[in-house]
Amino acid sequence: MRSMTPVWAVVGASVASLFLSACGGTADAANAAQTPELRKTSLGIVQGSNDTSRNGTYAWKGLPYAKAPVGPLRWKAPVVPDAWSGTRDARTFGHACLQNGRIYGPGANNTYDATIASTLNTPVGNEDCLTLNIWRPAHETPKLPVIAFVYGGSNVSGYTADPVYDGATLARTANAVVVTLNYRVGVLGFMNLPQLKTGTNTSEDSGNFALLDILQALKFVQTDIAAFGGDAANVTLMGQSAGAINIWALMTSPLSTGLFHKAVPISGGISLASNLPAGTLPTLNPASTYLAQGNALLLNLLVADGKATDTTGAQAYLATQTAAQVADYLRAKDAKTILTTLLAKGLTGSGPIPDGVVVPTDPIAAIAAGRYTKVPVLAGNTADEGKLFAPFLTLLGGKPGMKIGDAERFAMMASFNPDGTTTLSAADILDASYLPVTTPSTGYNAKTGLLGALFTSPSRDNVLNTLRAQQAQVWHYQFNWAQEPAPWNEVYGAAHAFDLPFLFGNFGPSVFANAVNSAANQPGRLALSTTMMNSIAAFARTGDPSDASQGVAWKPWPAKMLFDASLSQARITTE
Repeated sequence: MRSMTPVWAVVGASVASLFLSACGGTADAANAAQTPELRKTSLGIVQGSNDTSRNGTYAWKGLPYAKAPVGPLRWKAPVVPDAWSGTRDARTFGHACLQNGRIYGPGANNTYDATIASTLNTPVGNEDCLTLNIWRPAHETPKLPVIAFVYGGSNVSGYTADPVYDGATLARTANAVVVTLNYRVGVLGFMNLPQLKTGTNTSEDSGNFALLDILQALKFVQTDIAAFGGDAANVTLMGQSAGAINIWALMTSPLSTGLFHKAVPISGGISLASNLPAGTLPTLNPASTYLAQGNALLLNLLVADGKATDTTGAQAYLATQTAAQVADYLRAKDAKTILTTLLAKGLTGSGPIPDGVVVPTDPIAAIAAGRYTKVPVLAGNTADEGKLFAPFLTLLGGKPGMKIGDAERFAMMASFNPDGTTTLSAADILDASYLPVTTPSTGYNAKTGLLGALFTSPSRDNVLNTLRAQQAQVWHYQFNWAQEPAPWNEVYGAAHAFDLPFLFGNFGPSVFANAVNSAANQPGRLALSTTMMNSIAAFARTGDPSDASQGVAWKPWPAKMLFDASLSQARITTE
């Protein structure tokens, strides 16, 4: 047999040659002949990871796109970081942004691990967190489509080091550059308080610091993604849950012009209560909601610090302080104290603030009037969105859907053997009032379905119908896969966020992995994942998600592509 040079060696040499010519022959650039993961950005040279032997990609992690928003930069618009000399190590993820611990957030070690169970409802992460990560296939092709992903987490949690968001498999399968980005969450990301407004920067005065972070990361993409082989003129902005809400907000923002060219909002809408039928739940709150939150937080912090004995006294104290003094006080506070106060006082809601500058006061009205960034949209939802929110069945007047807390549920999933026998049943997890799960009207399936119908569906239909009246390129998929081993197939089914591992092709360690991924369902699971990634790839290239692997024609909204699989193969249909 003829001896052949390994393809990755050829590819690496080609990429190195391209980089060498781009860098003008510096000493660091000369080293690129042996290290194609060395790239020159507008801020300096970065050293990434050569993962060609493991997954066929190059990766760069923890790249700063803004200065640390700490001290005088807390509750300020992101600032371009200073350039560096020499070569910056870009082989590890940056810090998760500071947040109260949840099972969907990082543990004490900035990743998914067992410490998550012990950090619930306590501050984790770091304010110095405005970094992004880049993956690309290990070949020389330039101007690849770019997929920039915005994580979810109710806008109070989330982190790019979550193993589900590793971009290697998607980058290789889609032949694209994949970017994931950290952004401020919770009250550090969205804060509407008059004392923080200076009148000199209207976007900053909006309080939408998280959205400004995302915009700044997209500006980095425009400036620097070519150094990593990406096409700045073909950027797909993709996000899930709160990430999708943020994408919808940015589509209506005048600040986003030219920063992305396609959008993939998954399981999220952008509707105020006034946009929806009575009794349904909005995905956007008015600015007054966040003004009340900011004022309540400030008053409670003053009482805790002994500035007053109660909130009435705190209001009197505030009357003696200038806005600048209050702002300095807040920026000097330990951020962990701020988060623990929020949690203790039940003030943890967060999300885009429709201020009229960064986000229109009524985004749906803006879309209806054609005042938005007109790009092709591929939206998605899961069939059982409400099952992830079973604790909120109290909103329907019943008991919480799960009779166990998050720490116990985390431990139960972490220790579960998906390929073994188990005595675990739905009755060990779900409240008895919702059993059997299939009972009409009162069972778990019916009640969580109603929860989804009140929260997810109205907002989705509202924004997609409004958008479809303005443009033809609106697509939608519904994720129906529910092949988890018992009893998790009953507990979760096709729950909110369960499409994420399929979209990224990542079924390794994560909060739900042991409850979901069995040897029995692997063939069908992997086949469905490939089809879904191919759909994202097609959309990122052309603005149309249709791909031959689907086997059926994908028609625009209100039609749906139904993504499902048996244990052994993908099952793609339309509705």
